[in-house]
Amino acid sequence: MRLVRATAILLALVGCAAAQSGSFVLRDDLQRDVAFASYPRRIVTLLPSLTETVCALGACDRLVATDRFSNWPAQVQALPKAGGLDDASVEAIVSLRPDLILISHSQRITGRLRELGVRTFALESQTYADIGRTLTIIGRILGVPDRAAALEQSIDAAVLELGRRAARRRGAGPTVYFEVDRAPYAAGPGSFIGELLARLGARNIVTNDLGPFPKLNPEYVVRHDPDVIFVSPAEASRLAERPGWDRLRAVKEHRLCLFDAATSDTIVRPGPRVPEGMRALADCLDRLGP
Repeated sequence: MRLVRATAILLALVGCAAAQSGSFVLRDDLQRDVAFASYPRRIVTLLPSLTETVCALGACDRLVATDRFSNWPAQVQALPKAGGLDDASVEAIVSLRPDLILISHSQRITGRLRELGVRTFALESQTYADIGRTLTIIGRILGVPDRAAALEQSIDAAVLELGRRAARRRGAGPTVYFEVDRAPYAAGPGSFIGELLARLGARNIVTNDLGPFPKLNPEYVVRHDPDVIFVSPAEASRLAERPGWDRLRAVKEHRLCLFDAATSDTIVRPGPRVPEGMRALADCLDRLGP
């Protein structure tokens, strides 16, 4: 589903009720109704994709802290860091007197922050549609819905064009395995990464029923013997040490897609730089061929 179409559905369902005073209510991905008396001015983001979205919408100046992994755009690097996904510091956050914290729906500190009277808004970021939905919601929170809609359309147009170019260049695409963590965790076809790969003609060895980012038995990859493997540079040299992986075509022929840290960020973060990440995926598939 295109981002723009998904947003139209969102606007019908999100339940934002604007009162005459200018206040509004939005429902987050923990199914909580979060009330706003005005647009927040002191924001903490605890996920890099949320940081990037706020900045892409022209509101970097409202950020008072981010998670430790947020590094784009460059100006956020100087902001106080409030920890990571699993170890965010409640004390540090509260001391900054934020009027809103944008958080992943899976972060466990939400309840504690709420007890302390700090407003949190939780967002899900797993599918391609989530990118546009998150843009729309954050645009509403920041009071810049038109800017959010324009950015969403720009992202959608770029992704569609990259998909069209790939369709013109190649026939049946390669089978692929995209490793997001060495456990191994994979990007399934229902994840935003999986959806982008599918638009590029790649055929994911992971099936939909396993979920967006499943943990796989390493033997699963051996059985499916993908044509191309996407893996971190740190893991690339160790793939042949995994039981049976030395027999994989992608390992034997070094049919590996490796990205530096900056490029990897554009691929694995479901935010406004998704077209850049998709372009990097396309370039590697073109380089390796069928």
